[in-house]
Amino acid sequence: MRILVIGSGGREHALTWKLRQSPHADRIFCASGNAGTGEIAENVAIPISDLIALVRFAKENRVDLTVVGPDDPLAAGIADLFTSEKLRVFGPDKSAARIESSKIFAKELMRSQEIPTAEARTFSNSSDALRYCKRLRFPIVIKADGLALGKGVVIAADAATASSTISDMMNQVRFGDAGRRIIVEEFLHGTECSLHALVDGKNYLLLESARDHKRALDGDQGPNTGGMGAFSPANNWNTKLQSRFDTEIMKPVLRGLV
Repeated sequence: MRILVIGSGGREHALTWKLRQSPHADRIFCASGNAGTGEIAENVAIPISDLIALVRFAKENRVDLTVVGPDDPLAAGIADLFTSEKLRVFGPDKSAARIESSKIFAKELMRSQEIPTAEARTFSNSSDALRYCKRLRFPIVIKADGLALGKGVVIAADAATASSTISDMMNQVRFGDAGRRIIVEEFLHGTECSLHALVDGKNYLLLESARDHKRALDGDQGPNTGGMGAFSPANNWNTKLQSRFDTEIMKPVLRGLV
């Protein structure tokens, strides 16, 4: 089997490393890859934004399966394009990818399906957002609507931080169009746990739990990043939470995305 892994980060290196262990993987390409993937696969100098070139490469090199790592090409519809060209691809279509590419869409989905979520309001005007923040108890969470390389969520400990964050996102356009709309959300205390599932549209297979550490500095300090590291399984996950996850989160999400 010939496999194409799309992306150039640590995630794509991990995917390539695991795929390399399969006896079915005869040849693995990475576009555009990195130094790590270059040691275990063949790096290809194609930008992840050039979807047409990626399709052309997959056809010319008889790729059997394409695995998409980054959010941006999924949000741009790479899975839809590959599928339309009768190329097998692992990744959600553009419509389903909105749950990651738009935090406002995700929040609206949770509300419509009665999935437990933090109280929040959406803003497209910075002045309205600033006025709303003055009524809140800190800390609060401010989120850029779109994709921002994992850096579009800020925990504001005080009004000054909230004001500068909203200005950066909406007035200074720090994240481009991704920050033209924002969410101001209540801060939830507790330990975090991440779950991923393989979904065919109706059924799902849950993968192992994990905990992501996004803060740049030790002691859970500093700004958010795309991820400083993670461990799996998460030490706070148990069968009781699993049962609640199935009924309160996963099944309603699938229902809302269909």
